[in-house]
Amino acid sequence: MKTLAEHLQALAAADVVGTTGNLNKLISAPFTENAADVQAGGVFVARVGRNVDGHQFIAQALANGAGAIVSEHAISGLFVPTVQVRDAQQVLGKLAASFYDFPSRQLVVIGVTGTDGKTTTSTLIYHMLKAHLGGKVGLISTIAADFGDKSVPTGLHVTTPSAPEVQAFLAQMRDAGLTHVVLEMTSHGLAQGRLNGVDVDVAVMTNVTHEHLDYHGTWENYRNAKGILFDLLSSTARKPNQPKVAVVNADDPSADYFARKRADKVLRYGIANAADFRAANIAFAPDGTRFEVNGEPLHTHLYGMFNVANVLAAVTAARALGVQDVQAGLSQVRGISGRMEAIDEGQSFIAMVDFAHTPNALKNALETARTLIAPSGRVIAVFGSAGLRDVEKRRLMAEVAAELADFTVLTAEDPRTESLAAILQMMAEGCERKGGVEGETFVRVPDRGRAIYEACQRAQAGDIVMVCGKGHEQSMCFGVTEYDWDDRDALRAALRGAPLATLPTASA
Repeated sequence: MKTLAEHLQALAAADVVGTTGNLNKLISAPFTENAADVQAGGVFVARVGRNVDGHQFIAQALANGAGAIVSEHAISGLFVPTVQVRDAQQVLGKLAASFYDFPSRQLVVIGVTGTDGKTTTSTLIYHMLKAHLGGKVGLISTIAADFGDKSVPTGLHVTTPSAPEVQAFLAQMRDAGLTHVVLEMTSHGLAQGRLNGVDVDVAVMTNVTHEHLDYHGTWENYRNAKGILFDLLSSTARKPNQPKVAVVNADDPSADYFARKRADKVLRYGIANAADFRAANIAFAPDGTRFEVNGEPLHTHLYGMFNVANVLAAVTAARALGVQDVQAGLSQVRGISGRMEAIDEGQSFIAMVDFAHTPNALKNALETARTLIAPSGRVIAVFGSAGLRDVEKRRLMAEVAAELADFTVLTAEDPRTESLAAILQMMAEGCERKGGVEGETFVRVPDRGRAIYEACQRAQAGDIVMVCGKGHEQSMCFGVTEYDWDDRDALRAALRGAPLATLPTASA
């Protein structure tokens, strides 16, 4: 058990504005930014959020037994010690790491970031390392945290867990005797400091395309947020006999930006451009994809050119960590939850759910769908675009569908407090901009369950129905309420002959 003063040693001098009270007080419970989660002897970290000021919950935290307060505002008159910091969001991860005695320093940490393919690439690396090391590998993705002998979900929607959760997961893995962990890192998680306090050894970049500009403001800011992972290579603790390695997609326009980040070794992978690990002789088949990497034949059960890139990223990272037999782990991955996941209810056409929720991911999904059917078959796409998120993406995704799908059903996808009708109108205009004709090549069906049902009703033998955008997620947000929802259940219901309609449609 450490004192508050000892935990503050994890911060830079510039992080701390001032302190009051007895800093030698022992801290016996975790740091948290949620007052409701404060345990007796723990520390409440109050910060000014985008919508809520956490300082208003200090009284609740004290009532729950907080032993100290970390805040961005000067606080006086409390009966517990206080620490004023410049940016509470950025220091929380470091304080949480200190509480758990810096668990990532006893683990080899592989961080994976990018717009698309993070979860797939993380899962592939995990299985390659697991086969090589005999199971002593953990995984923290936007789907779940896998501790080797158990798995727990990490959230309803795609995001990096909170900083205290990340450190708690890492501590559990260290205490369970694991030696390596693969950690998926989103741009939000990196920008918001949720990965601060994680000592990274291998940084992997999949790609950087249009996404999350509602939050980051510009594409450059978005790319720079991804770059924080690579900055962690040079700014975090080193481990014995473990070099800092950057793994970069040579085919991505941002490759040089990431390669310029400081690392002991930079390894590039690619298909089109020169790279340290390059794929060739790519062949698609019903049982997956075959190709060669630097002359070595490999087979994956995954489909699509984009998954060749994901496998390449994983192979490069695994080889950097000493894995020679990458095929052993690759063979274990028969599919990723909600990623090109086939749903079979005995229908005469292919039906799949995919997480594609960016223009580039949708392009990849629809191009891959085309390779799975005969030339006479049709690609029928179902997707929406989220409310209170990147507005430009709505038009871009609709344009992609107009160009690559034979028929498109536009529908709801987490409209939140926005008008669903307005979102669908923007998407319809995107379809029309690329020659789409409403009623002929696309329709609007606000109810997502009915939209999936209507797509299946239109499908014939030899076609493929691609339901995109939600993937593995277990809820959909209307207003401020998260309603239970799973696209896979909805697709199964539609294939059995009835729409799954359990969501509100009034906001349409």
